[in-house]
Amino acid sequence: MQAAKLLRELVALPSVNPGFVRAGDPTAGEHRVGEYLAARAMQLGLEVDRQEVLPGRHNVLIRLGPARPARQRILLAPHLDTVVAGEGQLVPRLARGRLYGRGACDTKGSLAAMFTALAAVAARRRRPQDTEIVLAGLVDEENLQAGSRALARAAFRADLAIVGEPTRLDVVTAHKGDLWLRLETRGKAAHGALPHLGRNAVYEMGRVLAVIEGEYAAHLRRRRHPVLGSPTVSVGRVSGGTQPNIVPDHCAIEVDRRTLPGETDAGVMRELGSWLRRRGLRVRMSDIKGAPSPPLETDPRLPWVQELMRCVGQRRVVGVHFFCDAAVLAAAGIPSVVFGPGDIAQAHTAEEWISLRELEAATRVLTRFLEGLP
Repeated sequence: MQAAKLLRELVALPSVNPGFVRAGDPTAGEHRVGEYLAARAMQLGLEVDRQEVLPGRHNVLIRLGPARPARQRILLAPHLDTVVAGEGQLVPRLARGRLYGRGACDTKGSLAAMFTALAAVAARRRRPQDTEIVLAGLVDEENLQAGSRALARAAFRADLAIVGEPTRLDVVTAHKGDLWLRLETRGKAAHGALPHLGRNAVYEMGRVLAVIEGEYAAHLRRRRHPVLGSPTVSVGRVSGGTQPNIVPDHCAIEVDRRTLPGETDAGVMRELGSWLRRRGLRVRMSDIKGAPSPPLETDPRLPWVQELMRCVGQRRVVGVHFFCDAAVLAAAGIPSVVFGPGDIAQAHTAEEWISLRELEAATRVLTRFLEGLP
């Protein structure tokens, strides 16, 4: 149960993404987890590098390589950060074969399984002779994926990246992209007693909302991908007006649009803008994520993907609806899949948990795969 012990220790180390809490929050930052792993790796005789991503935030790269120059490289890429931790969520708790705590599922379970598998290979007398294995603990996946983007900008190369996320032990070769849009309507302010002298931006946005959540969403449901199904659209935030007795002159919404392979951010913005204009609606539209978050579609016939699927005992092609670092790495030229213990349905919840049986199964799969490397 080495992976379970490591996971308990990782959950107890807060690593909340600083983008979600106030400056100076004692739970913020990935550094505790990163330094803990670096110390453990050095005890095992592994090489440790740090890549600065943002001030005070570093990717931690742990390397196991052959004595001679490696002919190929396998990247294990879990992330170190979590979403905000509520009261008691940083105290790992065991019950009914599960480990509860913030990050247990997303994605310190994958981190524990990957590190334990790497340690097992490092302890063997015969290590891979032609392959370098790199475990990269990435920062900021939960917010803007700054860690994986920094690795991609550094021209890091690998023959396969296994990105740690809760997939219920499926090897995932496709996931949706994620585009965040801000739409704004403008009106004319007036006294609430004389609304006919103004133009209500909130009312105008109501018409926009009806189109997006109605006709446009129905249109998207008719578009299908063989593994990922349909793209989706969801309005997650609305703001407008200042007080009840003023006709609002401004309203804004923020929209989550999940994309399929073949769709582009620019194409989606043109499509949605066209839908609204044809219905006489004028909005100002902008991309508020600031960095491309494309879909992932890796060829499941690639030899290393096939080998990992063989270790799992998987034959069917699997996709997921969530976005993660895999697409960022794939866009940089690294064939990428997603794999890990846990169920995404448990991620970010108040009672986040992971099955210890699944954690150990993931560790066995990864160990078997790494031990088979040439």
